[in-house]
Amino acid sequence: MKNIALIFAGGTGQRMNSKSKPKQFLELHEKPILVYTLERFQDCDAIDGIVLVSLKDWIGYCYELVERYKLSKVKTIVAGGSSGQESIYNGLCAAGKEYPDEAVVLIHDGVRPLINEDTILRAIDCTRQYHSAITVTPAIETITTDAVDNKVGTIIDRSKCMLARAPQCFYLSEILEAHRKAIKDGLSFIDSASMMQHYGHDLYTVVGPVENIKITTPEDFYIFRAMIDAKENKQFLE
Repeated sequence: MKNIALIFAGGTGQRMNSKSKPKQFLELHEKPILVYTLERFQDCDAIDGIVLVSLKDWIGYCYELVERYKLSKVKTIVAGGSSGQESIYNGLCAAGKEYPDEAVVLIHDGVRPLINEDTILRAIDCTRQYHSAITVTPAIETITTDAVDNKVGTIIDRSKCMLARAPQCFYLSEILEAHRKAIKDGLSFIDSASMMQHYGHDLYTVVGPVENIKITTPEDFYIFRAMIDAKENKQFLE
């Protein structure tokens, strides 16, 4: 039984307002965000290999990072496509050449560096049992539907709401089949969970850490920095 992490690091990070480099390569304490993420999966004994999807022009730099930080589980680095969906498909195809159909693939954002090992392990177990594992966190603020004419729409009971995050985990053969159907049907989806549900798969949840945020804006980066510094100063435990 193989478990593979597919790390998507193909975004350009326009909302980060970084002029020098994409957000996944921004550094904290001289280490790129992407490396923090990769190390979480590198250090997890249950992960057998990592497929990294990168911007084409940054693949060489990614190989340099793999060597510098001794990320031995990174087996393949492939170029992303014109969309997130296409980029993930490229990574899945690369994984399909290296790993069996019954491998569990954990699809994770390269800019979610605060995932923890416990969540990774529970996601793998959930996928083995139910064929899927969508990492979620409970909604902690009031949620409403779109407002019209400055009026608040329907207020949704937040106790029934969860925020879908990553990793999103499936059997390799099943997520690849869904992607190929989407290509044939000409459909695009916001994430893998939406795609799998559209094609009739039941989705099961694993509650992950609240701090498992996606670093998209400068504010997110400041939160990430505060969390890392606090852990290094022993203010928080893993």
